[in-house]
Amino acid sequence: MSETLRRVQTLVLSGDFIISRHGFRELAADDIVAQDALAGIQAAILVEDYPDSRKEPSVLVLQYDRDGRPIHAMWGIPRVHGRPAILVTAYRPAPERWSADFRRRREQ
Repeated sequence: MSETLRRVQTLVLSGDFIISRHGFRELAADDIVAQDALAGIQAAILVEDYPDSRKEPSVLVLQYDRDGRPIHAMWGIPRVHGRPAILVTAYRPAPERWSADFRRRREQ
């Protein structure tokens, strides 16, 4: 497992998280309930790991909402303080851009 994902899960499950403004806008745009993005972190599947990202260590994960529909969520952790976990964005992955299991990008 990714160390970044493990840390995000620990932070979120302990209640140490925020949702960015952009994250709130994207949740609303794709009709995703914030609670689904938060509840899904425990079973999140790593899609892409960015431990050395310039801004902050981050991960793109596949999660599912309460109806079993896929959600891609980008979570980050501030490099300086190591907390809180930040839900940067979340969206419904477009089937034409992702593999059937939503874990790999399709070649464009």
